[in-house]
Amino acid sequence: MSVTTPRGFRAAGVAAGLKTSGGADVALVVNDGPDAGVAGVFTTNRVKAAPVLWSQQVVQGGVVRAVVLNSGGANACTGPAGFQDTHATAEHTAAALTSVSPRLILGAGEVAVCSTGLIGERLPMPKLLPGVRSAIRGLSRDGGPAAAEAIMTTDTRPKTTVARGSGWTVGGMAKGSGMLAPGMATMLCVLTTDAVAGPATLDEALRAATRVTFDRVDSDGCMSTNDTVLLLSSGASGIEPTPAELAAAVTAACHDLAQQLVADAEGATKQVAIDVVGAADEDEAVEVGRTVARNNLVKTALFGNDPNWGRILAAVGTTAAAFEPDEVDVAVNGVWVCRGGAAAEDRSKVDLTGRDVTIRIDLHAGTSAATIWTNDLSHAYVHENSAYST
Repeated sequence: MSVTTPRGFRAAGVAAGLKTSGGADVALVVNDGPDAGVAGVFTTNRVKAAPVLWSQQVVQGGVVRAVVLNSGGANACTGPAGFQDTHATAEHTAAALTSVSPRLILGAGEVAVCSTGLIGERLPMPKLLPGVRSAIRGLSRDGGPAAAEAIMTTDTRPKTTVARGSGWTVGGMAKGSGMLAPGMATMLCVLTTDAVAGPATLDEALRAATRVTFDRVDSDGCMSTNDTVLLLSSGASGIEPTPAELAAAVTAACHDLAQQLVADAEGATKQVAIDVVGAADEDEAVEVGRTVARNNLVKTALFGNDPNWGRILAAVGTTAAAFEPDEVDVAVNGVWVCRGGAAAEDRSKVDLTGRDVTIRIDLHAGTSAATIWTNDLSHAYVHENSAYST
């Protein structure tokens, strides 16, 4: 259940001293081929971390043989020097891999870089680069779980997945429990496959998958500067699935990881699915669901086990979606507490004592639908984020 489940991949995770906790903080994923196709999606935040700017350029080349990732520092808002640190990391990784694996000759332009952690501080390169060398020495087919652990920040557990095709496989790992809002990835994620697929096919599959999974996770409405999702193909299975088959498997893997992100959201006591139906089009369904997901009054009500449907309806009313206020229906965990924009079933029938919550909103304005996944807003979330950098 990791990035090394597909054939052709090795990984490692090591402690380099970037985290004050002393935990694992440098991960490396290597594609041994024979192919080295890649696709990627990245944050649309205008403030982009140096690793995002670097990896966007690398992905355009269509070939990635290694991904080096670090936690313990985002390398965001660090200026030209921070970008040079990313470049130096890629160069160092390429040279070190080539020196120990003569058959794996690669340049810096074939190494993607991802970072996560506190924004605004330079990475300690005298620790990071030896950490990369240590990760190279530790590379193995069993190294996926260690790599997934090394990219954690406020995560309480590593997140890995596998989706199987007919003779080929998709694997993956992700990190993220806060600053989770779309645009376009919501966290760091590396997906791997041993299917035979070129960059264009990988890109099509990845964008189709992220559009309905990661892009619809909205934990706290805060968009990161470092969001990255990469999909690497080794072609080691020798099997070329149809584009639809590949997209289905990649979507399954992304969906699983997305649900793990929401389940591990900072301070969350509720895992919430907001199903919007009866919308005029899909974009409007997404807008309504996202607006409700980001509404602090709704989120705090859920934390208090309060099925306050008035807050939900008020949030819907701030959108530009087509609907008539006196036609909207709202259900919370199967109880239709609002019909036609007014009170319906007794809200005391709603059971919110469990962790899973479903809010269903019927706009009665069309036939389109979408689901947004979010969580509640708790005391623990406020505490964790008030003390994050201190």
